[in-house]
Amino acid sequence: MMLKFVDSFWSWLKIILLAVVLVLFIRGFIFIPLEVEGNSMENTLQQSDHLVMEKFSKIERFDLIVFQLKDGSTYIKRVVGLPGEKISYKKDKLYINGKQVAENFLTQAIANQKKGLQYTSDFDLQDFQNGDKLGNNEYFVMGDNRKVSKDSRSFGPITEKEILGKARMIYYPISHFKIIKSQNSEKEVNK
Repeated sequence: MMLKFVDSFWSWLKIILLAVVLVLFIRGFIFIPLEVEGNSMENTLQQSDHLVMEKFSKIERFDLIVFQLKDGSTYIKRVVGLPGEKISYKKDKLYINGKQVAENFLTQAIANQKKGLQYTSDFDLQDFQNGDKLGNNEYFVMGDNRKVSKDSRSFGPITEKEILGKARMIYYPISHFKIIKSQNSEKEVNK
């Protein structure tokens, strides 16, 4: 009778330990929950949306990423520029290495902008740093709500080591539930 109890106890203990290890692995290393604060990513994300972030896939243009600056502040923004690229905006149009690239996620916001006003102010990368290209491990990030976003235009490019992961899903509130798909429909615009 005692032997059955010991075997049963060890079996349950192994299952519990495995469950704890899996939860820690999933929560700490792959999928991490977080809450959106602020309105710099409207209309894509709303204040108090709860997200799941992952840390294992490659960062691509237009991904929503979470990063932490050296001062400890944590942000979620959209990747606009990748390492080694030249970035500029002219008349609400994004140019990467001199070629216009469509930002389909901003179409509605730009259409709602008052006539004659720009949604994204004109700039060249040189306005924010020495040199006209991003460094080998630098990313240029911007909020989708361009008028109120504190982003690379104010704190400069971010480095790869500052990136915590990619936003992948809104899980709360339930009415906002959605999988965050990559917007990497990087198509050059024909002029």
